[in-house]
Amino acid sequence: MVYGSRCVIDISPLISEMVRPLANCKVCRDLKAVPIERNLSVETFMAKYAFTGVPVLIKDATSNWTAMQTFSYEFFKDLYTNTEGAFDITEEECQFFPYKTEFQTLQEALNMTDARVAFQEGEKPWYFGWSNCHEGIAKVLRSHYERPYFIPKDSESSTIDWMFMGGSGLGAFMHLDYVERPSWQAQISGKKTWDLVPSPECENICHSMNVTVEKGDIFVVDTNMWYHATFVHPGEISITIGSEYD
Repeated sequence: MVYGSRCVIDISPLISEMVRPLANCKVCRDLKAVPIERNLSVETFMAKYAFTGVPVLIKDATSNWTAMQTFSYEFFKDLYTNTEGAFDITEEECQFFPYKTEFQTLQEALNMTDARVAFQEGEKPWYFGWSNCHEGIAKVLRSHYERPYFIPKDSESSTIDWMFMGGSGLGAFMHLDYVERPSWQAQISGKKTWDLVPSPECENICHSMNVTVEKGDIFVVDTNMWYHATFVHPGEISITIGSEYD
């Protein structure tokens, strides 16, 4: 069963850049660093961040999520392997991001040798991401995490979850997304630095920034407005999960 699937059209980056709406540079004119919040209230989130285009890092935002102790490469491998049709639906209806790996599908990525999974000497590095649109998988994933506490309960969240996982080095290359809504991403394990660059029409007005997201943090950013790249720090494998909201 397809859950919240959407049509994905392969449009070249050049065409996408030509047709995207111009950014509102007033949003980032005086912004020189990503704001950092703790115990962020719904009211403050809605007023300052939700739809303003201002990114925000929320510290210690996943303390009651069982995902923090559950999610791992082996967890995802077992979940998808033991769920009927999960790989087929992912390949046909969802998205897979191989980045610099040779993988063509999520099934290939979740079929690595133990040595490569463990980043043993002589093995190729790996980092990849994917979206989930399988209802059964979604129910399992969402039993281990919940809507971030600072997002209003009546906010409509996307039915699609996004996962990114891998070892140290460059994660996602510098790019702009073309999705409908702002998004949040929770750092389940590891540590990752985001580099944010304003769009070309704002580059003489706004500043480039970076922010390091640690285990248990949630980063909220409008990836339709900010060009972004990620770097995974050495140490624990980086695992993140996120979604869009409105």
